[in-house]
Amino acid sequence: MQILQHFQWPAGHELTRLFHGRGAQFLDYRFINVDWLSPAALIILYSEVERDWLLELATAVKARLGDDCQSVQVQYRNRHMAPYELLLGEQLDEVIAQEAGLKYQLRLGRNQNYGLFLDMANGREWVAQHANNANVLNLFAYTCGFSVAAVAGGARQVVNVDMSKSSLGTGRDNHRLNQHDMTKVKFLGHDIFKSWGKLKKLGPYDLLIADPPSLQKGSVNIVRDYPKIMRRLSELVSAQGHALLCLNSPDLDVAFITQAMAEHAPDFSFVQQLQPSDIFINREPDKGLKVLLYRHG
Repeated sequence: MQILQHFQWPAGHELTRLFHGRGAQFLDYRFINVDWLSPAALIILYSEVERDWLLELATAVKARLGDDCQSVQVQYRNRHMAPYELLLGEQLDEVIAQEAGLKYQLRLGRNQNYGLFLDMANGREWVAQHANNANVLNLFAYTCGFSVAAVAGGARQVVNVDMSKSSLGTGRDNHRLNQHDMTKVKFLGHDIFKSWGKLKKLGPYDLLIADPPSLQKGSVNIVRDYPKIMRRLSELVSAQGHALLCLNSPDLDVAFITQAMAEHAPDFSFVQQLQPSDIFINREPDKGLKVLLYRHG
């Protein structure tokens, strides 16, 4: 199959994307991503394909990955509720995957997202390298991937905040999988925009991480709400502390963050933009993941 020549095959069991069609580097395959969640391979479709082509791809992927691959599944993102289907091998609903020596619990078949965003791997690596002895605030924590990286990197404390208590529950499991000291980690199932007082009491923070969803009905509207976070940065982040601001909306570019920060947090200075790994290169970079680092003062 022609698509296979564009795959980046893993050297082992490391959690990774095998093919990133959504980046539009390969215009004929913009409808598909393929992830390696060892021991499962997941084909993610954004439009319908011929059944024979799909089964041929699943067979080729399983053959290339060999005995390490126990399951090949497909998720139809183009269908209502983004359902999963087993194509080959065993029905694996949960896997323990590994990234940079850390373990994460992933759940297949339940939700649109299985528990970790692969394009944020370089962000988690940066956090692990800069979290030593830091007090960290992790906003929109989801399953606490940043938190796991921070504690692994020697963080003094991590405060995770997310409205989804089930996601935070998975975050607890992720920390336990890595045998972390749970006294260093807090899990707050709160509405961030109604919890500033409590968050301030647990600060100041040497590192604040914000990775909000682009649009979450009833809770988050990124255009309206990101500036609210930016206006609070000065009272939450310590002098010379850092804010890592993430944006994964294809409709908003880097300038959305830089302009909003200049207006709402002028005492923060831009340090750098973290780039995702090569597999996630986007034909139009502003449509992909944006991660910007700022320093207070």
